[in-house]
Amino acid sequence: MQRALLSKNKLKFVNGSIKTPLPTDPNYESWERCNVMILSWIMRTLAPDIAESVMYIDSANELWEELRERFSQGDYFQISDLLQEVHSIRHGDKSISQFFTELKKLWEELEFLRPIPNCTCGKPCECDLSRVFLKQRETEHAICFLKGLNDNYNSVRTQILLMEPLPSINKVFSLVMQQERKGNGSGNLANENKVLMNAADKGYRNQEQASWRGQGRGNGSRTQGRGRGKNPNQGK
Repeated sequence: MQRALLSKNKLKFVNGSIKTPLPTDPNYESWERCNVMILSWIMRTLAPDIAESVMYIDSANELWEELRERFSQGDYFQISDLLQEVHSIRHGDKSISQFFTELKKLWEELEFLRPIPNCTCGKPCECDLSRVFLKQRETEHAICFLKGLNDNYNSVRTQILLMEPLPSINKVFSLVMQQERKGNGSGNLANENKVLMNAADKGYRNQEQASWRGQGRGNGSRTQGRGRGKNPNQGK
């Protein structure tokens, strides 16, 4: 909703930046027309039961504040469930991209319920506290993503965790994706070599069995020949 209002240059009507002018102000009619238009936009997006509860509010700013106070407050049960899901989700049979996408959706939902605090000082902030919070959250996301990977990614996980400073979550995802592509190629080559080795081993066993059978027949013929030649009664 904020994006839609901002794209039409109407966000200031709901966030309180544009104050309600007096009825005697020359701009009052323009304000009233825009206010009613924004009210209708917001009302059309609401569920019928919610719309009925705010249908008598005649100011876009008041309606916005009413909905924000009612629905945008963090639900601690929901936050608890999201935290548990984030730290329990595992890579499993999913691809790296699918696993990362599932985690990212959970992170964004959690961030909506726990937004990073902004500086409210009157003068420009010099401590850059918001950037510090953002960096800490990115580090948490990177560790959570790496810890959820399967055991065959232990090597790349250890290498990334030893980096100082730890890369951003997008960079970590890129590194793991490279390892996935490399691992798939190595796996195919290993399977191909295994098939070739099995085929060679099978051919060697067949050849060895044929050789033993040939030797057995040859030894039997020579034995019989020697037996007849050594019969003492035959010469006499």
